Amino acid sequence: MRMLVCILLVFFTNLSFAQRQRTDFSAIDYRVLSIDALTPDTLALKLVAPYSKDLEKVRAIFRWITENIAYKTNPRFKRVFPVKNDVYDFSEDTGALKSLEMRVAENVLRKREAVCDGYSRLFKALCDIVGIRSEIIIGFARGDNRGGMKFRSNHTWNAVYFDSSWHLLDVTWASGFISFSGDYIKHFDESYFLTSPAQFIQDHFPEDLKWTLLPEPPTLREFNHSPFKPSAFIKHNILSYKPSNGIIEASIGEKLEFEIETDDPKGDLVVASGNLSDPTLISALWLFAKPGTLKTGNKLSYTYTVENDADQWLHIIYKGDVIMRYKLQVKKETAANRVR
Repeated sequence: MRMLVCILLVFFTNLSFAQRQRTDFSAIDYRVLSIDALTPDTLALKLVAPYSKDLEKVRAIFRWITENIAYKTNPRFKRVFPVKNDVYDFSEDTGALKSLEMRVAENVLRKREAVCDGYSRLFKALCDIVGIRSEIIIGFARGDNRGGMKFRSNHTWNAVYFDSSWHLLDVTWASGFISFSGDYIKHFDESYFLTSPAQFIQDHFPEDLKWTLLPEPPTLREFNHSPFKPSAFIKHNILSYKPSNGIIEASIGEKLEFEIETDDPKGDLVVASGNLSDPTLISALWLFAKPGTLKTGNKLSYTYTVENDADQWLHIIYKGDVIMRYKLQVKKETAANRVR
């Protein structure tokens, strides 16, 4: 019976919410083509006016963005990666201080172009206006690697809450793609609307593991070559690190040596296990962790002892921020080893 339940759970997890509901969105998709507005408030209210269900409202917001916002490429370098401050242009904002999402949303609506951060913040701003919960998710997404992109956070997407559960979507990738020549090609991709978590994790890996929406987040193939580096890795200017591979195999009782090099080695290095989805918990571990940081010039090291036989995530924490994440695979003790 338990096995049957697991099989059914996997089956339904691999179906998107939209597929399970067999919803026909053609009428909503057609209607948004005729809608326009100059402000986020007016736009959001126009988009959701005829609908009573949150699913319909989310679809209208999502589809309008994919039809009306172009991805901003760098005309000089023809690269697909965001350029610093290419979304945040607030020089004309002289009114009362608004939320970051609202300021970005107004800027994107004015320019009708954005990078992934602008797409995701516009989506959240419109959802906020109509009372639908949503989140901006930061993480790694597989894509064009012509710029030497490493295994670190390079993308943003959204999670949206309705019908008593969270759902994943990527309005940037659903809008179109970048050609080999570096030009933006508008092309709607349905697969990134309310994508099942099991499918979404194949090319989207969040900094905060809870946003995989999976009970056991898997490792991506990139872990074989490098640990995952959240945005704090860049924030603290980490120059080098050890170990170099993101997947570590070790036995119970084995001591693992971690090392980072930074041009500002004035904090403590901490290694902690677990999913650690709660930022408050991460901060507590940093503040109350056992002494263990060793400093040699600009290099900091920490010795972590494997204490149990469960595979686990290892979080490298510096100054209260997770700067890297490894996957620890514990070697299982065999009968032959126990005899010895």
